Amino acid sequence: MALIRYMLAMLGIMAYTGVSAMPPTATIPGVRVTYHGIHRNGVEVFLNIQYGEDTGGNWRFKPPRPHIPAPESTVQADSYGPACPQPLGSLNVPLSLTNITSISEDCLNLNIARPQGTKANALLPVMVYIHGGSFWAGSNSEITTSPDGLILESVKNKLPVIHVSMNYRLGIFGFAQTSALRAEGSENAGLRDQRLAMEWVRENIAYFGGNPDKVTIFGQSSGGLAVGAHILSYGGTKPVPFQRAICQSQAMEPGITANYTLDATRAVVDLVGCNKTDLHSAETVSCLRDHDMQAVLGATIATYRTDVNIGDIWLPAVDGDYIPDHPSTLIYHKKFAQNLAIMMGWCRDDLTLFTNTSISTADDTRHFITRYLPNLSTDHLHALLSLYPIKDFDANNNLSREFYRTARIFRDILMTCQPYSFAKYLTINKNSIYFYEWNQTILDPILEHLGHPAGMGTVHTSEFAYIFGNLSHYNVSGLPFSPSPSDYELQVRASRSWSTFASVGKPGLPGRNTFQGFAPAFERQGQVKVFIAGGPNEGISYIEGPQANPLFAMEKLRQRCEYWSDIDVVKELKL
Repeated sequence: MALIRYMLAMLGIMAYTGVSAMPPTATIPGVRVTYHGIHRNGVEVFLNIQYGEDTGGNWRFKPPRPHIPAPESTVQADSYGPACPQPLGSLNVPLSLTNITSISEDCLNLNIARPQGTKANALLPVMVYIHGGSFWAGSNSEITTSPDGLILESVKNKLPVIHVSMNYRLGIFGFAQTSALRAEGSENAGLRDQRLAMEWVRENIAYFGGNPDKVTIFGQSSGGLAVGAHILSYGGTKPVPFQRAICQSQAMEPGITANYTLDATRAVVDLVGCNKTDLHSAETVSCLRDHDMQAVLGATIATYRTDVNIGDIWLPAVDGDYIPDHPSTLIYHKKFAQNLAIMMGWCRDDLTLFTNTSISTADDTRHFITRYLPNLSTDHLHALLSLYPIKDFDANNNLSREFYRTARIFRDILMTCQPYSFAKYLTINKNSIYFYEWNQTILDPILEHLGHPAGMGTVHTSEFAYIFGNLSHYNVSGLPFSPSPSDYELQVRASRSWSTFASVGKPGLPGRNTFQGFAPAFERQGQVKVFIAGGPNEGISYIEGPQANPLFAMEKLRQRCEYWSDIDVVKELKL
């Protein structure tokens, strides 16, 4: 009788919710392993699917090993797995709203979200997300990038997609640099983790309903930098396991060939007491592997510096293998993947959050930029500053004209001109390019509530609430939350545009509620187009000339970004 009552209760739940009471399942036939997921917010989710083996002990720093599940096993994929080693707690509200509570070196896991009722071999386009966090923090459980809204909007748009998010090694565990590590092929472990996750998707996603031949990788901040690195991987000599790519607020970064990460590695080695021989010796690596995770992590946290390269001290290495040469050299010689559709973009005020708000004089601006680019010569610095006359910027009651001038220079160096320069070469290898500038945010009142001055603008991560369909996730107790009707409308357009790009290779379609008129950046010789996403001026714009949006033209992108193409300047950027 108890069994009958249970079955009747389950039938009642099914009738009331319209959703099967049974968990969603997916079976990989080769190893005969079945994953049991969960129903969540109208989608089906599989959590903590292991794609790589434990990276602790003797496997620390080494390239990841594929996980082979036990044959004929059942995996309860119903709760998040541990994040990779990093500081516990929250990264930085509002950039992150999820606390990191569990870490382990056995952290190479991924999550899959799919539309309700998806069956094996449905061949839905796949979006693989690489989280940001300066290669120092972050995880695939972050609520601001939860994919449920994105999936639901893709279904309403009649172009449904599947979403995959991964954990990968961070900090010294993922990006340690020494000659000994390079000799054993163990630099760029974090990038290699990401690549293994993509290869897992290529081999297995069909059993979850995805199409391995229609994969879009996308990432923001250091995740966008990772996407750029994967486009350059192996100098283009090996096929990449994706067909489309989106770089949000980064695609490449100055300083990759500087000593930031080498210095960070040395600081950790010294603190844990592994400096008895040369930093670059095999004995040093062995010593680091002999220490437990907490000792190495504690030393990494204690030596982490936000005053160097805005905290981006753990960067990919030119290892002669995964990144075989300087990124600028690979780009210049067209040694990268081809036949990709690529979208790149930035937020209008991307780096105001990372710019010193006390800046008020030209000397303050010069000092800030000099600290960020210490290798830039005096002549090149003077030429750079002259491209941004103070008359081009307005103050408000809280922030000076020099602050906004500095923040724009900073943004252009890191977020805007890097993808601009990269993309000009990418088009040569039959890659189609789309540019956007994000121009709407719900973060203003949250930032003011947290003590930031008013007027920070459309800051880093502003697009998350929209493209992931996650406005409601910012309705957190204690934080102001007051989206406008235009915010809810943009949430639909933006989310559907991202998934449309994954489906058809362009971010908008006529007759769909997507961005309209979003044309390729280099559609005509000598002209460049950028789509202004959100705000009062939404639409396509040339970067200059009579067909440019007047406010957008004031950014002078061609003049300012062409400055960075000078080979001597590129060398000083350490790129």
